[in-house]
Amino acid sequence: MKKPKLKAQRLAALFALGCLLFNFPLLALFNRSETVAGLPLLFVYVYVAWGLLIALLALVIERKNP
Repeated sequence: MKKPKLKAQRLAALFALGCLLFNFPLLALFNRSETVAGLPLLFVYVYVAWGLLIALLALVIERKNP
């Protein structure tokens, strides 16, 4: 049996992180009537978390395996 590649493990970890970031308990923490720069806090959280996941995915995919 082949040893799993490091890139595949990192992608699986990012998938798990995405599942945690966009699951009920964390979303409920940010579901308040407060605003940030005129935008609801929940929308800001979702877009920041989404952008963070995209940036991390880009780093993992573009990085050369050691």
